[in-house]
Amino acid sequence: MSYTVEQLVAVNPYNPDILPDLENYVNEQVSSQTYSLNANLCLLRLYQFEPERMSTQIVARILIKALMAMPAPDFSLCLFLIPERVQMEEQFKTLIVLSHYLETARFRQFWDEAAKSRHILEVVPGFEQAIQAYAVHVLSLTYQKVPRSVLAEAINIEGLSLDKFLEHHVANSGWVTEKTQNKGQLIILPSTEFNHPELKKNTADGIPLEHITRILPILG
Repeated sequence: MSYTVEQLVAVNPYNPDILPDLENYVNEQVSSQTYSLNANLCLLRLYQFEPERMSTQIVARILIKALMAMPAPDFSLCLFLIPERVQMEEQFKTLIVLSHYLETARFRQFWDEAAKSRHILEVVPGFEQAIQAYAVHVLSLTYQKVPRSVLAEAINIEGLSLDKFLEHHVANSGWVTEKTQNKGQLIILPSTEFNHPELKKNTADGIPLEHITRILPILG
């Protein structure tokens, strides 16, 4: 009987015999631009039990895919399972720095570092697009209107490529562009409860009183 990798992970996650299947699955995720955090965490746990079988190439690919999943905390979850001695290798120190830049929204530093580390990152297709999507997500939490120059720096795109990027989002994401007095360009982002606080619902209104009365004795 043949099993999918997810079924193998669910049935016997601590069996080292599935380690080659999980490694192949990481490469499959890279080539098919898919992603399975559960399978990758399972592989990292097995590496803890079988450290002599660890492939640093596979671990690097797992971490790059985890970076691409931001704002999900997958990178930290994966890093927690990687021994410190491995984290001290140059490629992993680079990935940790890149993660820090993304978490702190220092996109200019991120793209500068990524350019110097292209040999590490280019093995995983779709990386730039995933980080650009994350940068747009961060901007949409912060801005109602974002200057073209700020967007360009965050997503590392300029000129005609940026024009095409804007056209796509105007057509598909509800963005609106407008000219400024000094012939610049502003991008008006869709309203959310984050960039328009008045849209935020009162969370207290959404918690039934009986739930609160159940919680209080537990907290006490």
